[in-house]
Amino acid sequence: MFDTKGSARDVLCEYDLDINLFKIFDLHVYDVFPVRKAFILSTDKGNKILKKINYPVEELNFINNALEYVNRSFNRTIGYVKTKDNKAYTLWENNVYFVMDLLEGRESEYSNPVDLKIATESLAEFHNAGEGIVSYVNYESRNNCGKLIESLKRRKEEMKFFKNIANWYEDKSDFDFDFLKNVDYNIEMAQRSIDELEKSKYYKLCSEEDKVVLCHHDLAHHNLIINRNKAYLIDFDYCMIDLKVHDLCNFITKAIKNFAYDVDRARAILDDYEKINPLDKRELQVLYAMLLFPEDFYSISKDYYTKRKSWTLDTFLNRLEKKLDFREEKEEFLIKFKEKI
Repeated sequence: MFDTKGSARDVLCEYDLDINLFKIFDLHVYDVFPVRKAFILSTDKGNKILKKINYPVEELNFINNALEYVNRSFNRTIGYVKTKDNKAYTLWENNVYFVMDLLEGRESEYSNPVDLKIATESLAEFHNAGEGIVSYVNYESRNNCGKLIESLKRRKEEMKFFKNIANWYEDKSDFDFDFLKNVDYNIEMAQRSIDELEKSKYYKLCSEEDKVVLCHHDLAHHNLIINRNKAYLIDFDYCMIDLKVHDLCNFITKAIKNFAYDVDRARAILDDYEKINPLDKRELQVLYAMLLFPEDFYSISKDYYTKRKSWTLDTFLNRLEKKLDFREEKEEFLIKFKEKI
């Protein structure tokens, strides 16, 4: 936890909280408060959020246009505060900043069945609102349709590469030993995921507009805010055009992995989702194939061997062990999930 906060603190230190920056958005700021990797602004026009981005302006424009499309019928995302010259961002000291309205409410808790149901229903409504988006707004680097199989093949090869790295080390850490004990199994699971996708109608689904939506792609509990029994989606930094089941895979995994991969929780999510946004058998088969991929193991391994995160060895080891603890439960979940679909 300390390292995570340290990472956020490093990001926040790079902000330039100049009063002239706020004037560009026509805001008089009374106070600022750090929150994760952004700042809350107390202003004469209410509370706002200031963020600095590390991706191209073209992608920010894509996000803005995509949300405008979705909000025609959904309208439960955060809006951008426009600058005095009616832009969604400003370039300041060679950095891109934007401001959003601060949504009142509380973070959802996936451990709470009521919150989970509200979040699921809102996700289904959000996906409904995003149907047809590919004809309205598109940006190649943010369109993931048709790219998943090659992406998973690349990730599988990366795990093999990390295995070679770990084997080369003369002085292996406890992380290396645990990784090497489990990497072959996870490479096998990655191949199973790829095989299932190649047998599925994945590419056909990617050609059907009603199956392709704006996906949030980062459905952590703190990105769904509960307000008056409705969930509002925030933080679209990672959003992309993709099959709606990709978001569902992400959402289901986050909702069940701390509950010993409870298949009944996953089934409840699908039931609540499908009451609003039905899925056909082809989509469920692709969802199952996506769930097979060992995303948690791959991610922590990449973080460690590419030094993407500046965590301590103990932090890496604890996170790896936590992901390994539920191997049997996940295997059982996948069997039962396949039976249910």
